[in-house]
Amino acid sequence: MSSLGIVIWIATFALCAVYFFIAIKQKKEAELSFSNYAIGGGKIPFFLLFFTHFANIMGVGNFMGHAGSAYINGLPWLAFIVGEQGSKIIFAIFFAGLAGRMTYNTFPEMIDDLITRDKITRALCGVLASSIMIAWVGGQGKAFGQLFATFTGVSPEPIIIIFTVMFVVYTTMGGMLSLVWMDLIQGVICVGFGAIFYLIAFSKIDFSMAVLGQKLAAVGKAELFTFAGTDKISLITKFVTGCIGILVAQLYWQPCYAAKSPLVARRSMFFGGGVAIIYTVLTAMVGLVILTLNQGLDANSAMPWFMLNEVSPVVTVMIFILVFAAGMSSADSNLNAAAILITNDLVRPFRKNEMTDAEMIKLTRILTVAIGAAAAFGGIYASTIMSLFSKAYSMAGAGLVPLLVIGLLWKENSAEEHTMSKKNSKITPWGARVGIVVGSVLSQMPALGPNAVLIALTASAVCIVVISLLTQNVKNNPKFVSEGNVNPLIKEY
Repeated sequence: MSSLGIVIWIATFALCAVYFFIAIKQKKEAELSFSNYAIGGGKIPFFLLFFTHFANIMGVGNFMGHAGSAYINGLPWLAFIVGEQGSKIIFAIFFAGLAGRMTYNTFPEMIDDLITRDKITRALCGVLASSIMIAWVGGQGKAFGQLFATFTGVSPEPIIIIFTVMFVVYTTMGGMLSLVWMDLIQGVICVGFGAIFYLIAFSKIDFSMAVLGQKLAAVGKAELFTFAGTDKISLITKFVTGCIGILVAQLYWQPCYAAKSPLVARRSMFFGGGVAIIYTVLTAMVGLVILTLNQGLDANSAMPWFMLNEVSPVVTVMIFILVFAAGMSSADSNLNAAAILITNDLVRPFRKNEMTDAEMIKLTRILTVAIGAAAAFGGIYASTIMSLFSKAYSMAGAGLVPLLVIGLLWKENSAEEHTMSKKNSKITPWGARVGIVVGSVLSQMPALGPNAVLIALTASAVCIVVISLLTQNVKNNPKFVSEGNVNPLIKEY
């Protein structure tokens, strides 16, 4: 192994030691209640949530995945990025304040309490929402495997497994309380080292987009530096796919429920998301810079090649620490979110006896291990990092976004604000169930072509409204009606 590889392993273990120390320190307080474990008791301040939002977004999957996708697809890939990252701003404006007023443990729990009061719908929401989180964890593992394979020569598969084990171990300890403190460290690293990295990368084109275009033309890739000739429907689909998946991601609802006030929820998401948009677009442009230097790479190896061949060893280690911190932040938060979703929305509602906090924390930890194994499997066998993300985005988004938007707008009493423990929506359980299934299934049908996501969203919305109108007077089966168990914490405005 090279000296660079040895330094990278030392840096890896040093950072992991810091993260384990934080997790152990927060373990006792996290175990006081499931609310503490899931949302930090709903009392997390702005500075922690700001870095949590930013660090989660700048995961190694995004850092390497977007650069690689832009390397292959060129500027049209920005449509996906603007949809994916711009949705944070949409979320901050329209949903973060709502979430910040409440203390639900999960997004499906909110849907259940405010809109449907139906266990089956809650479980379907939990399955789809967790698919996004599992895909993200798998994407982080795949990116780590590729990164370490490039620097150390070790096969990617065992690296994916090793890092997944690391994600699992320290995520199970302190839950949300440990994650936000880890994200503070990781977010500071991402902001500082990221800025240095972009300065180095864009020095290759003299900090000029015109020079970038000229260099791409010189290597026969001029068509990737333009939107001309790109199918508009394809661009719209990329934008919508990126956008809808984020709007129903537990990773973004959970910190808002954890915020100590609605204002903190809105501001942390808005500013954290705003910084992330800038950094992610710059990352994609780095992919095009790499293309001017080497045209024989694939999407997964573009960023590692640049780090290994185009910067000094000292800078390489710095960039590695940046990527490692970003990846660990995203992986731990997603793993935690997925386990909490399954515990809270697939298991808890169907238990005959109410689960104690200790039982729920124990089950969440067990599920963290199981989900980590599933994510590692996905990371090993997925063709590219972004293929994991986009499939989960389209399936969950098409199934859940119409339910969320229509459910919040189509009120039984239009003059009343949504408040915890009070259903105020005209959507019926059957309308919600059919809409979710139709949207998620249609989004994955190749026969629908590039319009699949748009068709799925429309069909889901129509089914929700029509079937709800037809079943307004149908009594719910008591076996499947939720009892509205929600977290009773009250926040100050």
